Amino acid sequence: MKTALFILCILCSTAALAQQSVAASALNSQPTVTQFQSHAQRASQRPLAQAQELREKSDYVYAQGERPLWEVHLPVPSVMPLGDVARMCRKEHAVAKKADVVWTD
Repeated sequence: MKTALFILCILCSTAALAQQSVAASALNSQPTVTQFQSHAQRASQRPLAQAQELREKSDYVYAQGERPLWEVHLPVPSVMPLGDVARMCRKEHAVAKKADVVWTD
């Protein structure tokens, strides 16, 4: 119990000191003036800059001829429909081993 009372006293004294420091800064009567910087260049119109290439410099590569679609496009693996999955789960549930003991409270 003494430890709890000691901790409570420390917390209250800490809160009182924090309150005093905040109150002292709030009572300061000197105004603070906020000044925003001016960006005159942002508000004026200018001509567009020259275009710049962002990609790395590389050679231009191209190929001739056509490739069949089956060489380029991989077939999508067939997905089992959700109804078939539900039927399969229902059959597995019917065959599964049941509990021997039933607890009722």
